[in-house]
Amino acid sequence: MSDSIELVYEVSGDDFTRAGEASSDVKKKLKLMGVHHDIIRKVSIAMYEGEINMVIHANGGTITVVVSDTDVTMVLADTGPGIPDIEKAMTAGYSTAPENVRNLGFGAGMGLPNMKKYSDEFNIESTVGVGTTVTMKVYLQ
Repeated sequence: MSDSIELVYEVSGDDFTRAGEASSDVKKKLKLMGVHHDIIRKVSIAMYEGEINMVIHANGGTITVVVSDTDVTMVLADTGPGIPDIEKAMTAGYSTAPENVRNLGFGAGMGLPNMKKYSDEFNIESTVGVGTTVTMKVYLQ
């Protein structure tokens, strides 16, 4: 692949019926490109976790995915409430998801830890009252 491919997805907040559509679409496109299944798995898990977080916590946002010769970069940006304590939010099992979301089977507190675990590079920037941007990169090799 000599040129990068950019995909942009709008994620709706509180819409659990459509949650996961963006990550499913990226998975399908990476398969068509012949990307190795282990790489597709990492990208799919990391992106799905981020997408669900956007639905639960941030009233949606935008996901931009760039597939280049060397990697898949995912930038998840929202204008939600922001994360007051990123270190605490990165703790496995820590969750601020409301009870109704937990009753749907979400909000176990593994979103951010899994996003980091399945990314080769992970960065999170958040400002309370402004929003959060997560950048994840998965190498193709």
